[in-house]
Amino acid sequence: MKTFAVLLCFASSLFAQDALKSSLVFHASFDSSLNADFSKGDKTAFTKQGKELVPCVPNDDVKLVASGGKFGGCIHFPKKGATRPQFSGVNVLGYNDKSWSATVSIWLRLTPDEDLEPGYCDPVQITGDDTKKGYIFLEFSKDETPRFFRYAIRPLFHIWNPTNVQWGDIPFEKRPMVQVAKPPFSRNTWTHVAFTLASVNNKAAKPSGSLYLGGKLQGHIENWDLSFAWDPASVAIVLGASYVGHQDDLAVFDRALNDQEIETLFKLEGGIQSLR
Repeated sequence: MKTFAVLLCFASSLFAQDALKSSLVFHASFDSSLNADFSKGDKTAFTKQGKELVPCVPNDDVKLVASGGKFGGCIHFPKKGATRPQFSGVNVLGYNDKSWSATVSIWLRLTPDEDLEPGYCDPVQITGDDTKKGYIFLEFSKDETPRFFRYAIRPLFHIWNPTNVQWGDIPFEKRPMVQVAKPPFSRNTWTHVAFTLASVNNKAAKPSGSLYLGGKLQGHIENWDLSFAWDPASVAIVLGASYVGHQDDLAVFDRALNDQEIETLFKLEGGIQSLR
């Protein structure tokens, strides 16, 4: 009976890996370049210079580290800098105005209360042409000790902020976010972070988002009207906004992964490379 249970678990894991492989649309290993290794869109890492986007190359704000990543190399933000690598979401994030679902996965290594500089920090953002038309981000809070870790999905401005007050002045329970009071981040170990989007912009469904740390569900964003109005051509995934620390193995999937798939993703011995 025990042998059967082990075989069943193994078969389930293989099935989950196959499902992950078929849904993978983007992977940046950061082993030897800031650019993506695999993408169904543009592989190029860009950064903003004024109003222009230019190819992003390693500099004093963001460095490639040849070893020491969770899987091979990684990127390191040694200070709060101006360089924020970003990737086009066209043919990757799948944003649309009918029903949008996706999952983003990344590994982080930092001790927030010691490494981050004052102010909010967003290790990952999904942006469009106007933050008042929608805005998605992972966030370390600025005022609490220890800092909170959050996943937020802010839809059209009038939906989440009808009285036009500062984000920090809105009670926690009235923000469209998942908040973790004592997150397990440390500069001595890597922490896996994944977040999902499900049925955003779908008027006939119940849109939602979920946050996972170390393969485990932390909470849901639900019972919100998650309506966005982005220009699809402008959608991008942005890294390192006021972030100080390491990042590795960024990946995007074209649907909202389930709990078992997120756990399988977390446990991949070779990281995303093993799915390709």
